[in-house]
Amino acid sequence: MSTSSQSKIALVTGTSSGIGLSTAVQLAQHGFTVVATMRDTKKAGPLGEQARAAGVTIDVRELDVQDDASVMRCVQGVLQTYGRIDLLVNNAGAGYLGTMEQTAIQDLQRTMEVNFFGVWRVTQAVFPAMRATGSGRILTVTSVGGLIGQPFNDAYCAAKFAVEGFMESLAPVAKRLGIAISLIEPGPVNTNFVASVVATLPETTQDVQAVYGSMLGAYMGETQERFATMGQTPDQIGEVMIKAATEENPHFRYTTSEMIHGLVAQKYVDPTGDALVAFFGKRLG
Repeated sequence: MSTSSQSKIALVTGTSSGIGLSTAVQLAQHGFTVVATMRDTKKAGPLGEQARAAGVTIDVRELDVQDDASVMRCVQGVLQTYGRIDLLVNNAGAGYLGTMEQTAIQDLQRTMEVNFFGVWRVTQAVFPAMRATGSGRILTVTSVGGLIGQPFNDAYCAAKFAVEGFMESLAPVAKRLGIAISLIEPGPVNTNFVASVVATLPETTQDVQAVYGSMLGAYMGETQERFATMGQTPDQIGEVMIKAATEENPHFRYTTSEMIHGLVAQKYVDPTGDALVAFFGKRLG
């Protein structure tokens, strides 16, 4: 597949729906040659429909961020086809909801595998090619939950905190090598994410239900209301991704709404952390 020498090559993970799908289409609309990846390419139908509606062509490939061989096969294939990767968008991820007491180690490991080790694998696979050219950008979708812990999101937030630490550590080194690193931090987004996260709730024993049931119910009700009233669309998040991908001097951190910006600012001006603990405590009923 040939591409214009002026067209930048973008590799995007997790593009079968939501933020990844919207980002892939918007990047193509902005002149990028987009390689949109997903674990199961049989789920590429919605992406293809939106790409056709937007009048763009997207190269869809299989990539499972949990599988070393799949990651290397895809990255090497893209390099063989296009010769370089100018932009990596780490978007693939999955939520998990439950009390710390209920969360089995295998569920914690699975959550870390998708959200943290997957980002590590893909970044590690792409980085040498960017280093060789002395240029490139890596955008990673984290979450406000990567900076601010949230009740009953212990496993998910642990994974996102790990991603933030990884990228914050890598950023100054990457910058010396000509590679810009940015984090994209959404809050509530109107996708099927909430439904899929609720589906992860493990069955509760009677004693656990007695202790946590009312708190979890109050928190979930308040969270669902926030998604309904404050949730952004995937297209709105995609617009922030485009900004980070194209502006001359990209920031390290992009919050996607004023609400999230305010929460992040609150964390940084309160070194004790007490204010945020109190804020989330009120959401437990």
